[in-house]
Amino acid sequence: MAQNKNALIRYKTIDKCLQNHYKQWTLEDLINACSEALYEFEGKENPVSKRTIQLDIQLMRSEKLGYNAPIEVYDKKFYRYADEDFSITDIPLTETDINVLTETVSMLKQFKDFSLFNDVSDIVQRLEDKIYAEKSHTQPVIHLDKNEKLKGLPFLEQIYQAIVKKIVLVVTYKSFKSQEASQFTFFPFLLKEFNNRWFMVGKRKESHPISNLALDRIERLDFNFQMPFIATDFDAEAFYKNVIGVTVNTGVQPRAIRLWIDATNAPYVLTKPLHGSQRHLQTNEDGSIIINLYLIENFEMERLFLGFGNGLEVLKPERLRNRMKRILKESLMLYEAEDGI
Repeated sequence: MAQNKNALIRYKTIDKCLQNHYKQWTLEDLINACSEALYEFEGKENPVSKRTIQLDIQLMRSEKLGYNAPIEVYDKKFYRYADEDFSITDIPLTETDINVLTETVSMLKQFKDFSLFNDVSDIVQRLEDKIYAEKSHTQPVIHLDKNEKLKGLPFLEQIYQAIVKKIVLVVTYKSFKSQEASQFTFFPFLLKEFNNRWFMVGKRKESHPISNLALDRIERLDFNFQMPFIATDFDAEAFYKNVIGVTVNTGVQPRAIRLWIDATNAPYVLTKPLHGSQRHLQTNEDGSIIINLYLIENFEMERLFLGFGNGLEVLKPERLRNRMKRILKESLMLYEAEDGI
């Protein structure tokens, strides 16, 4: 199994290299890239031989793996894809693949009444949709919101491996407020997605509070195999229980927040609660509603509330109500200015 995993890592690495059209790839370059990828995965030196990479390229070109990769040699020493848009990750499913997946989905759906299935039901639904599209040669009937051009996505796999294997990361990071990037060690606990952005949650030091780093602000990641990983009993469900988004202001206690929602937005808020703590207190004659939330205030919460415009009013607490009022007044001043931008 380890050998198969290593082979897959090499195939993915070669594929990633050949998708980079800004560099000319020699066989030696591909050998070094695969050796580095395996080192990151295994944490030990395991140089890849020239013969191994030559066989990998031969297999990727063939039908045996289903890739049929159009790898060509030019100028007698450089490797590239003849089709610049090719990637082994975009290979359509074969009829055998479809049959196997169909059987797998049918088997998984038998467990739909078990609580464990809740974690994978959406994956099964996507698989089923993919199979339907491949079988009928039609467009998928499920479309998920995604942003493939989002910066930082290539770091997902590296961070995932670091979390699973408890490896300390050396992060080169440049926040929106900084003029220059800084480098520091980071103990990753969790990958969290919110509003189509990915965040790495963890600590810089054992004594530090838990913080999050946006993946789109990371410039470089390296493994630090020498530094021991800190012991942690981090519970993501408990940590994020009382917040909207990813920012948890340490030392701040959750509080009751009462909101008025107009009649237009009320049905949406009732069918898709703003947060798990939402409680419906009353429905008014005009169709508007009053709800209660129990939250730790943060930037993401304020942004959500402001997004409703005049369809939402903060009733309590007074301090938050005044803050919303001030922000909206400042916003109004922008529109009332005589000279627009």
